[in-house]
Amino acid sequence: MQRFYETIFIARQDITANQVESLAKQYTSVIKEYGGEVIKTEFCGLRNLAYKIKKNRKGHYVLMNIAVKSEGVQEVERQMKINEDVLRYLSVRLEQLDNAPSALMQNRGFRDDVREEVVREVVVADVVDTEVTAEPVV
Repeated sequence: MQRFYETIFIARQDITANQVESLAKQYTSVIKEYGGEVIKTEFCGLRNLAYKIKKNRKGHYVLMNIAVKSEGVQEVERQMKINEDVLRYLSVRLEQLDNAPSALMQNRGFRDDVREEVVREVVVADVVDTEVTAEPVV
């Protein structure tokens, strides 16, 4: 019985984007060997890590939504474990797959300093609105 999984892996910062794509294709072929299919693959790009992993401060993030038997996921994880280019990986079983962009892709390019400016503008706008309206709010 096929199940749905969301698998994300982080590749080393010093490999190229083409090498990251070839890693994803390699894992896709393993999934197809086990009778599964890759529904969606997102290359989230080179991102900062929260802490150093094997002397790397950045990593290439790749998210894959897959439908496969559990043996296929176990084999993909085994291959990720022995590959030196993969820093970390995680597979999570899902009830159903979501075709919307992941949270990593939705927040791409939204910096903290821009977020602070937006919050400041909203607070200033609320203050201006309360000064203009003289009616008490019930």
